[in-house]
Amino acid sequence: MDVTVFGGTGKIGRLVVERLLDEGHQVTALVRSPEKLTAEDPHLHVVVAELDDAPAIRKVVDGADAVISALGPAIDPFLRAGPLTEATRTIVAAMHESGVRRLIALGTVSVPDPRDRPSLVERLVPVGIGLLIPGALEEVQGISEVVTTSGLDWTLARMTAPIDIPSNGTLRAGFLGRDDVGTPMARTDVAAFLVDQLTDDRFVGAAPAISN
Repeated sequence: MDVTVFGGTGKIGRLVVERLLDEGHQVTALVRSPEKLTAEDPHLHVVVAELDDAPAIRKVVDGADAVISALGPAIDPFLRAGPLTEATRTIVAAMHESGVRRLIALGTVSVPDPRDRPSLVERLVPVGIGLLIPGALEEVQGISEVVTTSGLDWTLARMTAPIDIPSNGTLRAGFLGRDDVGTPMARTDVAAFLVDQLTDDRFVGAAPAISN
């Protein structure tokens, strides 16, 4: 498939690009800092642009079979909210303009899915995050709202605690309070889940929580 990736220089985004290339996909990655993208492959096309460059976003989206967004805010208490939400809005508009339907994006469990039946502790998670890193929470909420109201064939993968460990081959995906979903997840497995959604329609129009 021809897949456009946003956020491909992040910790998970780099793994998404590598996984896509390993599976033989054609990848177009829009990045701000190309030196952070270490993958080299004839099937990888890197476009250097800012996330507020709407013409560049339209160009990389046009002709794609799907879009994967690994955009996510930094864990910074002084982070200003807004740019990633606006970038996601621009991506969605470009997809509608180009007729690209499949959108796979990254989120966190601080944003609920209507199918969740969260415990009290799970309900308190976004409260704590909002106190510690309010800008990051606003960005995650903004991105999620744009994705889930996009009118596209979207999937929003919600993680809790991504960690740098090798893949353990165990994946849980479902909804809080209803399915046996845990907390930590290897970043390699987060990336694998995002890529797997290209050929899996179980979670189209849903925001599953994922873990190892």
